[in-house]
Amino acid sequence: MAGLTLKALYRYPVKSAAGEEFNALEVTERGFSGDRDWMVVDTRGRFLTQRQLARMTLIGARLDDVGILRLNAPGMPGLQVGGLSDRRMLVRVWDDSVPAAMAGTEADAWLSAFLERPCHLVRFATGTVRAVDPDYAGPDDQVGFADGFPFLLISQASLDGLNGRLQHPVSMSRFRPNLVIAGCDAHAEDNWKRIRIGDTEFRVAKPCSRCIIPTIDPSTGERGREPLQTLAGYRRRDNKVYFGQNLIHDGVGRLEVGMPVEVLE
Repeated sequence: MAGLTLKALYRYPVKSAAGEEFNALEVTERGFSGDRDWMVVDTRGRFLTQRQLARMTLIGARLDDVGILRLNAPGMPGLQVGGLSDRRMLVRVWDDSVPAAMAGTEADAWLSAFLERPCHLVRFATGTVRAVDPDYAGPDDQVGFADGFPFLLISQASLDGLNGRLQHPVSMSRFRPNLVIAGCDAHAEDNWKRIRIGDTEFRVAKPCSRCIIPTIDPSTGERGREPLQTLAGYRRRDNKVYFGQNLIHDGVGRLEVGMPVEVLE
């Protein structure tokens, strides 16, 4: 398919906190460098997201070149998280349990105060491997603290098609993609099986079924009914609403905005 280009790149340093947009990002074994390396968990180690705590969308997270995580949120002083504590804990992401390094008491207190419940900030432990669901992946495929897959792709035309049906258009940030593709028809990505961007190939693993997170306004943290209500009118199948595609990558490399995208299958 001619004319496809990589329009935007995003990563999310802390799972379910605000994302960062880049002109270029490195692809590592688990996905983008720094993508969902950090996560907020409850006192039992169970992951917390905007599904339970819509206020998480108001947490700004920036990861610098030397690995310092900088957090900000309304009404809170900025927080810098550098060296980790020596404490470890077993954390849970859906059905997976993995060891994680704890950020320390200062970060825990900051997040607990803003989210108004006891919680911990943890980082994916060095040397840990979390496998991608073997129903969709090979034995060597891995992921960090993302829900299930290293990458989420959405075409700009798919969002444009949705916004054409909405009274109040929504931003791409509602859907938290890693890759945004321009130059195709709406939902053309549904029919792709394998693509190449630069030197990196991606397998299209499965469509992304959407939870309530897209109904949360990233600027206010308030929940509504849209855009899921409208999406359900034309993107519902098997009692689920689909928008975007989950990808698994083959190999590492570097992606830059403007790169051509080639549909291989």
